[in-house]
Amino acid sequence: MAVVLALLALAVAVASLVVGIRNARAASGAGSEDLPADAAGLRREVAALRAEVVGALRHLAVVRYDAFDEMGGRLSWSLALLDDAGDGVVLTSIRGRNEARTYAKSVAGWSGEQELSPEEAEAVAHARLARS
Repeated sequence: MAVVLALLALAVAVASLVVGIRNARAASGAGSEDLPADAAGLRREVAALRAEVVGALRHLAVVRYDAFDEMGGRLSWSLALLDDAGDGVVLTSIRGRNEARTYAKSVAGWSGEQELSPEEAEAVAHARLARS
């Protein structure tokens, strides 16, 4: 009896395998003519995404430093946020003993539109090196 059940199970497994192979062949044959259209659509989407990402602020760098001799811990910082063309902004926070001041300066073509401090210029230079 056990042998009969084992043979029956084997027959069902083989039949399932044959049906699965036939379905896979039918599915791959039916969709093959759609592949070029799908690939072209994907290429258009990738091109559109690449065009959008050019203007994204992808090049980032932070420089931390001590702005004043009496302050330790490198609590002051400059942060460059730039796109692929080197356009964006440098944000700077200078921490003193009793206050912190924050500044924003525009950057175009990897150069500051206003004069950049050495730390701000360093942040822009690091961001430029981080280009992908």
